[in-house]
Amino acid sequence: MPGYFRAMGLHRVVALVQPPQAEFELGSAAEVFGLDRPGMPNRYSFRVCAERPGVVGTKSGGALYVTDGLGALAEADTIVVPAWAGKDAAASPAVVEAVRAAHARGARLAAICTGAFLLAEAGLLEGRRATTHWRYAAEFAARYPGVDVDPDALYIDLGDIATSAGTAAGIDLCLHLVRADHGAGHAARIARHMVMPPHREGGQRQYAVAVEEEPGESLGALLEWAAERLHEPLTLEDLAARSRLSPRTLARRFGEQLGTSPGRWLLAQRIAAARVLLEDTDLPIEAVAVRVGLSSAVNLRRRFRDRVGTTPAAYRRAFGREAARSV
Repeated sequence: MPGYFRAMGLHRVVALVQPPQAEFELGSAAEVFGLDRPGMPNRYSFRVCAERPGVVGTKSGGALYVTDGLGALAEADTIVVPAWAGKDAAASPAVVEAVRAAHARGARLAAICTGAFLLAEAGLLEGRRATTHWRYAAEFAARYPGVDVDPDALYIDLGDIATSAGTAAGIDLCLHLVRADHGAGHAARIARHMVMPPHREGGQRQYAVAVEEEPGESLGALLEWAAERLHEPLTLEDLAARSRLSPRTLARRFGEQLGTSPGRWLLAQRIAAARVLLEDTDLPIEAVAVRVGLSSAVNLRRRFRDRVGTTPAAYRRAFGREAARSV
């Protein structure tokens, strides 16, 4: 019903699949973009297409029945490639041309796991940063030397093209795209329906580095404690004292368990809290900065632009109360 979706003003998401399809990666996109949730506005339509419509086998031995062919890509606002089973063979000219044409007309492309191989084969990642599952990163870099491969990132968003690591990182990427489209509050509500934890940043490491000693107790209690005190000028020493660890040991635990540093984690929480306040309140920018522990509007603007790519005021115009009322 493409005409209906266009009339309703829904953002059209189409997943391109190929047998044997990885179910989890496809399910990640369907869960984020394809469900109607009670009490939440419906912002997306979701379809699945294949080069050859009909029965599409899956990696677990089941099957999907896909009704749409490649023509669906011509009407998509976002195209998701939820893994690409044919990464070890050349994609058909029809698939490559359809993906190139969609990108040329302005569709956003999002590849999960080995989906990046298809985008690279289409020449869309040449000279650009991308990631994929860590297991395939070396192969990806060797096959496409013109791509700047980051084997550690959970996901990388270039605006027109986004790539992610495998499995759960696909959910992170999809929620990130929702956040970019409709704000942190809407993405957080979807995450709550999915019983997902707070979002992970794309720059987080895909997996923990192996260490000789046990990583120790979970940081969960410390993270909850810190998240309730974002308005306070928390330092690494404060976090270390709370956890009864040395600053050096705490920094190592953050790297092992979260793939980031305490400072970067704390800043990410402050920016996330600022986004929610900008969306849900009319507080002045200076007051928002104080509420999230960034001390001043100048500091908030600098940090916010670095992380979000826009100013707090512009973000509020796009996702704040007035923007919501106009939808």
